[in-house]
Amino acid sequence: MTPEQRKLSQSLIVSPLVGGRQISKEAFLRQFPSAVDEKMLSFALLEKSYRDRNAEDLQCALIIGYAFGFSSKHEDILCLLISADWHFSHEDIVSALVNMHSPKSIDALYQATQWIPAYLDFDESRALAVKAIWALGGIAGVAAEHKLIKISKSSDSILRENAENQLQRRKSKLL
Repeated sequence: MTPEQRKLSQSLIVSPLVGGRQISKEAFLRQFPSAVDEKMLSFALLEKSYRDRNAEDLQCALIIGYAFGFSSKHEDILCLLISADWHFSHEDIVSALVNMHSPKSIDALYQATQWIPAYLDFDESRALAVKAIWALGGIAGVAAEHKLIKISKSSDSILRENAENQLQRRKSKLL
């Protein structure tokens, strides 16, 4: 991405200071070179940032994805990005997967509960892991439930309690 494309991407961020986005999605699409299909644009940019290991471009690709939406097409690349150690967007990636409720993301989400990226080592609340546990809780089926059961046996009280909460929530939905 060029510096101009990065700046244009960042103008999609919703800001309370400006009462929304600095640029409309329509204007963005007109100004961003090769923005034919907004969902395919974010997908292509995610893949390119992964190949190039470019953290700044990844952040911009995620901004575009959040503005225009993620689809099942994004799942595989998002799952790969969860375990990549060269960027600082792990929580944003998990958040993107939350709404997909896809069994394909179970292993990647579980991995996000077990690994603490170096830049999050200070985070005693384990926000990344908690988001991943909540994402697992939203995925139907026994595979996600088995991962939650495994996490509920963790020696880490934060992981254990959040997994137990998700298991309880799933159980109460069945009643």
